[in-house]
Amino acid sequence: MKYILFTMILITQVFASLVNINSFEADFVQSITDDKKNVLTYTGHIIASKPQNARWNYIKPVQKEVYINRFEVTIIEPVIEQVIIKRVELEFDFFNMISKAKKIKKDTYLAKYNNSEFTIILYEKLIKSIIYIDEFENNVEIVFKNQKQNNNIDLKKFTPVFPLYYDIIKD
Repeated sequence: MKYILFTMILITQVFASLVNINSFEADFVQSITDDKKNVLTYTGHIIASKPQNARWNYIKPVQKEVYINRFEVTIIEPVIEQVIIKRVELEFDFFNMISKAKKIKKDTYLAKYNNSEFTIILYEKLIKSIIYIDEFENNVEIVFKNQKQNNNIDLKKFTPVFPLYYDIIKD
């Protein structure tokens, strides 16, 4: 779970630091491939804004919203009427870490964190994809489409909203 949360936060922050943008919005396809070559694919939409705000809306195969800010991650799962609120325990300097990503070839950068490597591929100065190996040794690739950057984003979009009858789990 720690690496999943970190990955979401890392991806949120990579937008702001790597290409000097203040906000990012895109549709995404996230593919997770296990060691037996089974692939699980998620689709959705992300919005992110400096300093550390993001909202991942997963649409398929299951609906889920993940809100990230500097201090906590909130996961809303409508199918099971549940909300998980997790305090971010370690404070990372994401902007510093991403700004140190090394260019390994044209439009390809490598960021490192806790012995994990994140390959960031750009296309026309926009992030096209991020590839890494997760904590379960799965290959993960997130491909972005319909990217928009530096648009004004209402900060209210980063405030989790859910029905009061949902079960709330604080971790």
